[in-house]
Amino acid sequence: MTDADNETWLLEAGHRVLEEDPTDERDSADIVKHLIWCLWVADYGMRNAGDLETARDLNASFKQQGYQSARTLNLPRTTEAFALSDEEFERDYFALFDAICAEIRPLSPY
Repeated sequence: MTDADNETWLLEAGHRVLEEDPTDERDSADIVKHLIWCLWVADYGMRNAGDLETARDLNASFKQQGYQSARTLNLPRTTEAFALSDEEFERDYFALFDAICAEIRPLSPY
């Protein structure tokens, strides 16, 4: 998958999750949806503002929630990415994006 393919997937999957309840984590499918929501929030901030401040306006704890969801799902690259400091996450986000999507997409219902 290319970055453009992953961007399109995340945009569409994120909107579908928004139609549901992204804060509800009852089982592994819901955890995946929640992780998609956290990544969508990060992506929104990074692509629209170039930082995480806009992302925090949508969900103040998206990084912590993303980390916990990725850890629960045993996704090492995604867990490592959400564990980065804010500065590192902002600096490396676009370089990490495809690897994160490669871990999440196979689990996604979308």
